[in-house]
Amino acid sequence: MARALNKLTTAAAKAHPPGKYSDGGGLWLYKRQDGGAQWVLRVHVHGRRREMGLGRFPEVSLNEAREQAELWRTSVRKGLDPIKERERQRREDALNMHLLKDIALDAFESRKAELKGDGEAGRWFSPLENHVLPKLGKVPVSQIDQRDIRDTLAPIWHDKAHTAKKAISRLGICMRHAAALGLDVDLQATEKARALLGRQRHKTENIPAVPWQEVPEFYQSLNKGTVTELALRLLVLTAVRSFPLRNLRIEQVKGDVWTIPAANMKGRRDATVDFRVPLSNESLAVIEQAKPFERDGFLFPSIRKGVISDATMGRYMERRGMVERPHGFRSSFRDWVAETQSVPFEVAETCLGHVVGGSVERAYKRTDFLEQRRALMGKWAVFVQKFPIVSV
Repeated sequence: MARALNKLTTAAAKAHPPGKYSDGGGLWLYKRQDGGAQWVLRVHVHGRRREMGLGRFPEVSLNEAREQAELWRTSVRKGLDPIKERERQRREDALNMHLLKDIALDAFESRKAELKGDGEAGRWFSPLENHVLPKLGKVPVSQIDQRDIRDTLAPIWHDKAHTAKKAISRLGICMRHAAALGLDVDLQATEKARALLGRQRHKTENIPAVPWQEVPEFYQSLNKGTVTELALRLLVLTAVRSFPLRNLRIEQVKGDVWTIPAANMKGRRDATVDFRVPLSNESLAVIEQAKPFERDGFLFPSIRKGVISDATMGRYMERRGMVERPHGFRSSFRDWVAETQSVPFEVAETCLGHVVGGSVERAYKRTDFLEQRRALMGKWAVFVQKFPIVSV
């Protein structure tokens, strides 16, 4: 029987002239006049003959052709059409060959509407782009397991703990996105990877902030009228985050109220919920001083294009030998309120743009405490001007 199934040899297959040559069991070698050759498997299934190509010879060797032939003869014995079965397997393989980099981009696109500025700043995607995709981007998502994730994130798991947490969280979103597309993925892979990586040693440190008692002295020193200094002055006076301040447009200011678009507010996913900031007289004066620098509607433009970066203000403070950072002025303000002012918790937190209370409570309490915040921010402005600014 073995001789009946294996009639050809590799040497004979190469030497044969054009024609059709049987290896037995339905496996044939077709040799053409142009010198090409093809392996073909002939089988009978469901009462009809089927001819199935198995590849070109000699790219597909005699032994490889025999292995394929036996595989598909097994399908026939199970009552399956081998050609249709191969097509089905190819479709499944194609479905599961989606690369992680493509899934990640698709997941990012589908979530842009939820992200501040449609994710243009790149903060959502950057943990993946910088720490995951360089190693796993070209791997089919169906083949990624917890060991792959562990080996990828282990170098930063403790040293860059915050970034690593973001990376593994984003990767989990990508895996769920792939599953929603119908791909065969391990949805528990990221949690298993966390177990393998262990508890992080890194402790989150608060952003250094200028003590509230020293803010007036710092504010007084911002007296040269540069874009960076004006931006820092308004940052101190309003206690907002850097992003909405750096992207402040003149048309957002109406009277003594600055309305920050919801898309520019951290955590604000509802595009209809803007945030109103009451402006003190000092804040309005800073805005007037900044207007000559306006470009393309932005009050704080960079030297080349766009707006100044958060790093620009941070480096300004570094050059002055300070370890504190611009974002820390929000803490300075909050500590000043806690230690010197008697205002409700909700008012103080709303000044910082924090969402206060549960969804049910917020549904009934819809005020943004604008008038109470106006009075409080006015007192803060008076405090930071304890030493009047003298221009030089």
